[in-house]
Amino acid sequence: MMINYNHTVFAFLLLSLGIFKLGSCSANNVTVKCIKSEREALVKFKEGVFDIPGKLSSWVGEECCQWKGVECDNDLGHVTKLNLSNPAGRPRHFDYYEIYPYVTSRNRASAWDRCYAKSREYQSANNYCTGLCNGNSAYARSCVKSARLLGDVNSSFSGDVNASLSGEITRYLGNLSSLTHLDLGGNYNLSTKNLDWVSSLSSLEYLYMGGVKINPTKADWLHAINMLPSLQELSLYSCELKHLPSSLTFLNLTSLRVLDLSYNPFNTSIDLPYNPFNTSIPQWLFNLTSLKNLDLTFSNQRGKILDSFGRLGGLKYLYLGGNHFYGSIPASIGNLSSLKELDLSYNEMNGTIPESFGQLSTLVKLYLLENSWEGVITEAQLMNLTSLEEFVLTTNNKSQPLVFNVKVDWRPPFKLKILHLESCLIGPKFPKWLQVQSELTYVILKSVEINGTIPEEWFSLISFNLTHLDLSNNQINGSLPHQLVFPNVTKLFLQSNLFSGPIPSNISDLMPNLQYLDLSKNHFYGEIPLSISKIKQLKILVLRRNNLSGELPHHWNESQMGLRVVDISYNNICGKIPSSMGFLGNLSILVLSNNNLSGEIPSSLQNCSIVSMDFGGNRLSGNLPSWIESNIFMLRLRSNLFSGIIPRKWCNHYKLHILDLAQNNLSGGIPDCFNNFISMVDHNTSWYEPIENYTEKANIVTKGREYEYDRTLQLVTCIDLSGNSLTGGIPIQITSLTRLGTLNLSMNHLNGSIPENIGNMRWLETLDLSNNRLFGPIPGSLSSLTSLVHLNLSFNNLTGRIPSGSQLQTLIDATIYEGNPLLCGSPLPTKCLGDETSDGPSITGVDDYERIWFYASIGLGFVVGFWSVCGTLLLKKSWRHCYFCFCDDIKDRIALLIALRVVHLKRKFGLEKN
Repeated sequence: MMINYNHTVFAFLLLSLGIFKLGSCSANNVTVKCIKSEREALVKFKEGVFDIPGKLSSWVGEECCQWKGVECDNDLGHVTKLNLSNPAGRPRHFDYYEIYPYVTSRNRASAWDRCYAKSREYQSANNYCTGLCNGNSAYARSCVKSARLLGDVNSSFSGDVNASLSGEITRYLGNLSSLTHLDLGGNYNLSTKNLDWVSSLSSLEYLYMGGVKINPTKADWLHAINMLPSLQELSLYSCELKHLPSSLTFLNLTSLRVLDLSYNPFNTSIDLPYNPFNTSIPQWLFNLTSLKNLDLTFSNQRGKILDSFGRLGGLKYLYLGGNHFYGSIPASIGNLSSLKELDLSYNEMNGTIPESFGQLSTLVKLYLLENSWEGVITEAQLMNLTSLEEFVLTTNNKSQPLVFNVKVDWRPPFKLKILHLESCLIGPKFPKWLQVQSELTYVILKSVEINGTIPEEWFSLISFNLTHLDLSNNQINGSLPHQLVFPNVTKLFLQSNLFSGPIPSNISDLMPNLQYLDLSKNHFYGEIPLSISKIKQLKILVLRRNNLSGELPHHWNESQMGLRVVDISYNNICGKIPSSMGFLGNLSILVLSNNNLSGEIPSSLQNCSIVSMDFGGNRLSGNLPSWIESNIFMLRLRSNLFSGIIPRKWCNHYKLHILDLAQNNLSGGIPDCFNNFISMVDHNTSWYEPIENYTEKANIVTKGREYEYDRTLQLVTCIDLSGNSLTGGIPIQITSLTRLGTLNLSMNHLNGSIPENIGNMRWLETLDLSNNRLFGPIPGSLSSLTSLVHLNLSFNNLTGRIPSGSQLQTLIDATIYEGNPLLCGSPLPTKCLGDETSDGPSITGVDDYERIWFYASIGLGFVVGFWSVCGTLLLKKSWRHCYFCFCDDIKDRIALLIALRVVHLKRKFGLEKN
């Protein structure tokens, strides 16, 4: 569904179709003659620009009033209108309902802000945003998609970039003194050194220069504009303006009705310290009492929203989204009695909504997304909003969320078409004031704490108008109606509730135009309706975490070529994967994990465009499919019955982030070409593209536990081959995967040593090599793994001292190394040689090898000494005779000495006795 968010600042679009008469100007078939000086000014302008699109190809000859884009006064021949715009490059205002899944956090708004501010450096926002999205930011990866849907600053998002003029605007345009309309908007390759030449166009009423680069070092651009007393509409969106003057000597713009300064990175750091009003919005702006339209979207404004806005009583359109405003909405907002559209989305508003809001009887569209609203909304804020059709409010305030507290029998004065309330409290029961809203087409009531059942009367009331329904993250119970027909519903999101019962078997008849269906995390049971395969426009099918049983539908066909996601994980589905799913040529994500599926993976799936395949936790068997294409992002086949070897063809998977083959019956070696997984090497290389209205989830074993990843899944890099029968060594090539986060090769039959340069894997957080047959020392480079938080080397044949390092010293669990009897050192109780204390001399400053050689030399010396003596006596008789004679002589001498000593003692004792 496309909802028009009309932006009257671009009223010139109508003018260009009706008022602007491109081509020759004539009255009563009399051709208007071109004034020479003005023709020369136009020629000078043409000479200063590059006309790649050929817009100025008709600018030849003497009659400039017949040139394309030029219109002259019928009487005097003066050039009055110049339209050289690039409509393809014009932005439009937010279309929140197309970008809804991409705009759920302030971080994303910041990513867009960077996109807009920098796009021109690359002459294409697409190029810059692509570079930004290749970074590490989880949110920035949706930037290109979001920017396109927001109406980006570059024409490549909504038209032909080649339609843009390029070059520099010369000052000679200032000679067109009778000009009333000047439209150069959407030409992002045009620039001008300043706007001094504009001040000469005293008759100018409409000036559209959005996208034209105005020299950002000049702070006097406004003074030149202020010289135009007749100016009614001014559009300078995305002109790289950095200076917004805080004061004017006099205000000449008394006729100004439209002011668009959106998407300019105004620098407010200088103004704020001297601003007693604590805001960056200049005070002169509040003197523009004729202003009808004010757009400061993404203009780096900050501070509180002032009561001074109440002075602009004629405002009809006020756009302040994407800034840094905080606090409450001022009570003076009630003075804007003509206001039709108000946008305060994507700010830092953390206050309340005043009761004076109820005075805005002409308000049609109200956008208050992504702030931190608090307080209470009662009938007072809503009582006179008789014209309200679009009401959008979401809050990030978790501690004190906004509460709707209206009387049970209150009947609102408005008839809403669009309602989006998120993370505020409107429950616990389904509000009666909503049950009377019969014209709703777009409804989001997400995380609003509704419980109980949804009245079928309300469903019946809105069934034929409804196109989008999101009731996710509540506690709604009951079953889906089997009789009501929703012929125009394209998006149905009921995830994370308490719905039960079977999915209607005739769902294809009830919702024939369904494109997005998410019933995950409920209590639905029974079989998946066969009619689901008849919904031709279906793009997303998510039935995750229910109690569904039976087999998968077998009749998928080519009429469902638009189907991109099928997620039926965590159910009780049995049987085989239907080969007919091969007809789904655009299928990108297929998640069938944690069911009871059996058989082989059908080869027909190679006809699909699968980038993520998750079949973990089933009973699938056979060999691993070698036909899987190289654009695969995640391949998760853990906890099945697969056998055979890891196909070497998989080494071509340069986009692969997650390879999980754990707990199967795989054999053979680990291919030595895993270094081709480029996405695990270069952090600037990523091909992950989020899919609208779907957030992929996957359970990854890392850091010793199983975690469920969703929005950060694209940042995970993992290789898990544990629990198989793999043999051989660990390929040294695997150590080149410097961006790998998890490497688990445990519970296999791997032998050999741990690669010496394993320390190159500097982003490794989890390393598990346990329960293998690895031998040799632990490489000292292991201490270089500064990101390591989980290590397991147990039950191998590793030897020697455990290396130390700043990060390894934090891993003090001795079980990391148990089952390696020849390992020693901290944190094991086994001391390495030389670590224990003794009374003898200690050996310091030597490593394990030197210590081993020291003790070996002692033993060798003993052996040499012993056999040099004893061996000689055994072999030489004369030496032996002399040796034993020497021993007998010594023996006799000792015996004589002992006998003499004994006689001496006896005599001594005898004399003492007498």
